[in-house]
Amino acid sequence: MSAPERIPPRSVTPVDQLTVLAKGQLTVRGRVREASNAVLYCGIEYEGVSASCVYKPVAGERPLWDFPDGTLAQREVAAYEISEATGWGLVPPTVLRDGPYGEGMCQLWIEADADAGLLALVEDEEPGEGWKPVVLAEVAEGRTALLVHADDERLRRLAVLDAVINNADRKGGHLLPTADGKLYGIDHGVTFNAEDKLRTLLWGWAGDPLTSEALEVLARVSGALVEGRPLATRLAELITPAEVDAVRARVTALRTTARHPQPSGEWPAIPWPPV
Repeated sequence: MSAPERIPPRSVTPVDQLTVLAKGQLTVRGRVREASNAVLYCGIEYEGVSASCVYKPVAGERPLWDFPDGTLAQREVAAYEISEATGWGLVPPTVLRDGPYGEGMCQLWIEADADAGLLALVEDEEPGEGWKPVVLAEVAEGRTALLVHADDERLRRLAVLDAVINNADRKGGHLLPTADGKLYGIDHGVTFNAEDKLRTLLWGWAGDPLTSEALEVLARVSGALVEGRPLATRLAELITPAEVDAVRARVTALRTTARHPQPSGEWPAIPWPPV
């Protein structure tokens, strides 16, 4: 796979990025083979602006027992819409569009900083300063180590977003920190189920009080979810009425408890593999 191209730094706004993604000419350049569904790395060009993106055609989605067939691309777009409503910009620009293999999700390619260090395995029983414990993991030759994530405000915001969208698969490989200090989360196909399915590595704040910033954001999102408002109307185009109602209920619950959720104990709380 060739190195990704970036959108040229000529004052390209997020709105411009969405236009390029929605209207640009897609050229498939490779496939991300580690993915369980079809994930195609593409170049895209529109009116002289070039970028790289990920295209996930609905036709390449693997059926899941707990999600309706052919809905993962829409859920990815819905996650972007919620992310934008928070104002945190945690999900890369994402659109639903036609492509070489039919309708699918098209998302701006993000070049991650491999040295960001958001996850670690430590042999101590307690994490060091600046780290949050996740789970005791088995490593080579029967030894165990503690999996930890950074006590990072960007991750904490993402944990709140995941609670709202009911993310059933927040793995370490879905965290994309960038060299300019931003953090993006990707792979949001298994989200928005009406049943509680939160599975994540970001349990470090479980049960802790939400920040005042998070509570303000949740209040804003709650208002945007009122029926007839643009966000509510857009979500109704992407997920089922029961799932939209469940989003509202999760936001209300977070605002009522004012705390990060905790694992229910009714199902595995951490996705596998975790990274």
